[in-house]
Formats: sequence, C-alpha cells, structure tokens
Amino acid sequence: PDGAGPWPAVILYMDALAIRPALKDMAERMASYGFVVLLPDLFYRAGPYAPLDPKVVFAGDVRAAIAPLAGTTSNAKAAEDTAAFIAYLDTRKDVKGRKIGVTGYCMGGGMAIAAAAAYPDRIAAAATYHGGALANDSKLSPHLGAPRIKAKVYIGVAENDNSYPPEMAERFERALKDAGVDYVSELYEGAAHGWTQTDFPVHNAAAEEEHWRTLIGLFRETLG
Repeated sequence: PDGAGPWPAVILYMDALAIRPALKDMAERMASYGFVVLLPDLFYRAGPYAPLDPKVVFAGDVRAAIAPLAGTTSNAKAAEDTAAFIAYLDTRKDVKGRKIGVTGYCMGGGMAIAAAAAYPDRIAAAATYHGGALANDSKLSPHLGAPRIKAKVYIGVAENDNSYPPEMAERFERALKDAGVDYVSELYEGAAHGWTQTDFPVHNAAAEEEHWRTLIGLFRETLG
C-alpha cells in the first residue's frame, strides 16, 4: 500500500486456476486499502507449470484441466504451508502487529478456514467466498476445525453453487455455532460459483463490489 506503514498483513488463498493477472489485480486492490497482502502459489509442489487461461478452461472439461495441479495441494497442506507464510510476514518491517487476516476463493476458501483453525493465536479474521467442500465426510473437512477457530469468520455464499449446497451450508454453520465461533454468512443473490473473479464467465460486478465491502470491513474491524 501507499504510505509509510506499517500495515496489517493478509494472506490471499487462490482459487484452482492459480496465479494469473486477475488474481494479482485482486491482491493489489486489497493492498490499496491498507494491507500487506501475500499471494502464495499453492501449486508450487507441481513444479513449473503453464498459466491457466480461464477462457480456455471453462470452454472445456474444467475438472480435467485443473485436477493435475489441484491434486498437488489440499486444505491440510495449505495449513502446513501457512506456517512459512506467517514466518515470512513476521520478518517484514512493513507489517503491523501479530494479527493476520486470511481470505480464500473457491478452493482457497476451505484453506482459509483450515488455516484459521491451525493458527488460532495469529489469524484474527477468515473469509471464504464461493468456497466449496467446507463441510463433508472427510476426516480433514474444514468444519471439523471449528472448535479451534478464534477468528471472526465471514462466509460469502453464491446463490448458485453446486460445491456448497444448502445442506453443506447448514452443516458448516452448525459446526461454527456449536464451537461458539463469531461468524456471518451472507447469500449473494443471483451470483454463481466464482462470481468474484473478473476473468471468469460468471463474474458478477455488483456482487464483486459487495464482496469488497464485506471483506475490507471484516479486516478493518479485526486487524486494526
């Protein structure tokens, strides 16, 4: 961000189409509100790979296109990686305090929640937008970490999202309630999975702007 700082730190967990110009633009906009933003490549275990073009991916078999890369990470691996992210942020003189915010999109939504559970004494805010598989039968499902979460949680839900159906939302929210987590869940009417991403066919400009309002509000409230 502009100015002398220091600034609160935020970690942005990417979606399954990886680092690309639109995601970098998102990180830069986030930083413009007064945050040091870390955008890690969560597919680093795959080694060098060609950038994914959303227009090409969504025109074909989406799962086949992203599976080779997405299969190299997981919520648990991302939570482990977060130790290094936090350690790096702690070395930066432009970072203010120990409280960290996290936000994730699609695949990254579950990773943000998993990170909040893994580092409850550091992560003070966790947001997920059109996050999928937040509560399932896996032993590593994000909802199982709810009892360890101390962060304030925000859940941005697409009205049309097969990766986060109503029954899953109910299960996830029930886990948060039972654990006493301070959370807010909001439905974005007319929005589809991926609506925040400017390079996705389902991009919804009005809903994206509302996402910015809620996200920055969360970080300003919790990170100081």
